[in-house]
Amino acid sequence: MRARKADFAARVVAWQQAHGRNDLPWQNTRDPYRVWLSEIMLQQTQVVTVRGYFDRFLARFPDVQALATASLDDVLGLWSGLGYYSRARNLHRCAQQIMALHQGVFPQTSEVLETLPGIGRSTAAAIASLCFGERVAILDANVKRVVTRVLGFDADLAQAAHVRALWDAATGLLPAGKSAKADMPRYTQGMMDLGATVCVPAKPACDVCPVRVDCLAGAAGDPQRYPVRTRALKRSSQSIWLLWAQTAQGDVWLDKRPTPGVWAGLYCLPLFASEDALRQAVPSHLHNLLQAVPVFTHVLTHKDLHLHAWRLPLADSSLQWASGRWVGADAWPDVGLPAPIRKLLQSSTTD
Repeated sequence: MRARKADFAARVVAWQQAHGRNDLPWQNTRDPYRVWLSEIMLQQTQVVTVRGYFDRFLARFPDVQALATASLDDVLGLWSGLGYYSRARNLHRCAQQIMALHQGVFPQTSEVLETLPGIGRSTAAAIASLCFGERVAILDANVKRVVTRVLGFDADLAQAAHVRALWDAATGLLPAGKSAKADMPRYTQGMMDLGATVCVPAKPACDVCPVRVDCLAGAAGDPQRYPVRTRALKRSSQSIWLLWAQTAQGDVWLDKRPTPGVWAGLYCLPLFASEDALRQAVPSHLHNLLQAVPVFTHVLTHKDLHLHAWRLPLADSSLQWASGRWVGADAWPDVGLPAPIRKLLQSSTTD
């Protein structure tokens, strides 16, 4: 592995200032609340999707106190459609802990930030470096790709020991000297920008990369080989039956999902493990009203959900089930719903 070049960080800093992303709504700020919110939203979600959610979140919850005092249902409702809902639950818990344990002020070190719900090592480092100039490395997916390619780091990242070694290697690339603290925010942003716009997974733009002179993978002509990770994701599939009871007025019966489990904490159409179980939940004299909706598949990270929805049109909301409640046509669009359920319900308004 090539030793760290003294001017590597300087190249990244200079490139970010001239060519990096500088117009995103969470940039050009040292406000840890905004940086934290964007970092959580950007986990496993593309920038183009996050932009709208970020603006709406800030409008509703402009600071950590507003988020901490909000109800979880309100938070999930605003998060609805962004996916990976544990992020929203942890976001809410984290805001409450910042108020309760830190008097509403974000800790300024990555070590303390990492003790908060939903903030891992890389996210903590991003907040600390971008907002407070702490000399600490981040290793999100984009930066991991940049570091492994530059250093020719071909150890298998499926092994924890190799991940720890990569953290050490990334730390060795950080700005050093008297200007390190001042350079850290732009360096951190530059590494993220490089991974997102230049050192991309397929067909990286090596000809315009500011650190191509340092890059072992580029020199060898095989950057797409990195990072190395042998452990393949084991995908599974599951069939779920949904009872879609809706009145002529547009009210929908929704049940809040338990935690843990699929769509934990969100409102959802009642879920069943089989069609027989769904039919047993419907009074027998209403079975003739049940209408099968074409089966559709919702893809999660490690699982494909095959959703079998049965629509039950009702004249009014006099029918009740053991758990859940009727949610009015003017209210259900604003509650926290899983993306496929929202899409399903919205289809009824366009029929």
